[in-house]
Amino acid sequence: MKSVLSLLLAALIVVSTTAFGVHTPVFSKAATAARVTQGNNMEMRARICDLTGKRPNRQARVVTFSHKRIKKVQHVNLQKKKFYSEELGRNVKLRISTKGIKTVTKYNGIDAAAKKFGVDLSKF
Repeated sequence: MKSVLSLLLAALIVVSTTAFGVHTPVFSKAATAARVTQGNNMEMRARICDLTGKRPNRQARVVTFSHKRIKKVQHVNLQKKKFYSEELGRNVKLRISTKGIKTVTKYNGIDAAAKKFGVDLSKF
């Protein structure tokens, strides 16, 4: 009886180590890459202006009636807008802040504004 139990215990240990090997990863890189490419190609991006580089203000506070100070995030007013680039000869779609839109109109075009801020428009 003891030999049967020890044999079953040894078999259980062998099966568990082969199923959950010590150095085998749970997900291989090839399997995760296959899962990513099978889904849609949507890319999550941060809320940052493509032209000016404005970021959300995470230092803001709200003062309530009882004078409690609560932290809040002031997000950038981002808009999706197409501009015609004369250098590239095509439309460029940017996620740009409203201040960035004013900057583009001030410099009379997206090419001059991108040159001022050092942005490569060929990526967009």
